[in-house]
Amino acid sequence: MTINTTNTVADIGYGKQFEGWYDRMFPGDAATRLTVDALAACHPDPAWGTLEFGVGTGRIALPLSHRVGPVTGVDSSQEMLAVLEKKSGDGSVTTELGDIRTYRDSRRYGLVYCVCSTLSLILDPCGQQDAITRAAELLRPGGRLLVETHNRRGVEALHQGLTRTTVFVPFPEPDAGLQMHATLLGENRIWQVSTILFEPDGTHRIGTETARLLTPDEVDGYARNAGLRPEGHHSDWRRNDYVPTAGVFIASYTKPTVEPA
Repeated sequence: MTINTTNTVADIGYGKQFEGWYDRMFPGDAATRLTVDALAACHPDPAWGTLEFGVGTGRIALPLSHRVGPVTGVDSSQEMLAVLEKKSGDGSVTTELGDIRTYRDSRRYGLVYCVCSTLSLILDPCGQQDAITRAAELLRPGGRLLVETHNRRGVEALHQGLTRTTVFVPFPEPDAGLQMHATLLGENRIWQVSTILFEPDGTHRIGTETARLLTPDEVDGYARNAGLRPEGHHSDWRRNDYVPTAGVFIASYTKPTVEPA
């Protein structure tokens, strides 16, 4: 692990909460392969390099590195990065302990991506803007930024007008799955989700996360402020058109090849 002492690291404790069972919540399944395929296809030039904001345990970065070459991954959680380092024995992913709001690097990349609603875990708009600004700074001209995050209108549709709702996602194994208890707060801007993992042996784990929900227009505003050009929005990694009821949205941005005067 590379500890970048020039960057301030403010860890919200996400990795500590989900240590030991994050990969059970987000397995390397068909959805992961679809994400990796789309990121590889959207890369302007793999030789320019690849950077992930919120790399976690490497669910995306590791398989992507086998497609586009080495990936640099930034995360504020030492627990997450420790798991990633055990997986990445060949050095295909370089880990950086850092805060995506303040992270800086001497290199410029062809693709920067921030997926799995990492941006929503920053709970204030100024911090979210800072993260997009850092991503823009780290792109080389002609590079691309891809953001996948919770869709505010889609989450509201999931709640069906209720402040609180419960969702159960079964696993293939008998008597296993995820039960999520969700609450909308702050005029539906803040979404708090407590997740219970039920295992087949009768054990369970509990973790809670809080997100600031976003709309595509809001992320577009962050990107424009950072000097990026919006390319479009999609509802999934198959690049289907954005629909308001989708649970997430994917937004794509490019850095102009000529800097504004």
